[in-house]
Amino acid sequence: MPAPHPKEFRDDVVAVARRGEAPIKQIAKDFGISESCLRNWMHAADVEDGARPGVTASESAELREARRRVRLLEQENEVLRRAAAYFAQAHLPGK
Repeated sequence: MPAPHPKEFRDDVVAVARRGEAPIKQIAKDFGISESCLRNWMHAADVEDGARPGVTASESAELREARRRVRLLEQENEVLRRAAAYFAQAHLPGK
């Protein structure tokens, strides 16, 4: 997979495409990217600007962090559940 283009480059290309001075296909060719890549960048920029519904980059990062935290808490909960079961067994009669 090729290295991602810098954010400034993506923003500049999207700005040029939004001006509509040339077809998307030509703009993509001039900047050395694929037409689908440019369309994806434009879609993402529209979502970030609030012009289209969707999940913004900050919301996506927040969701990723929340999921990571939930996994960690579930692991901690499992450890505590097993510890409680172990200590409960130690107090059973006949041991």
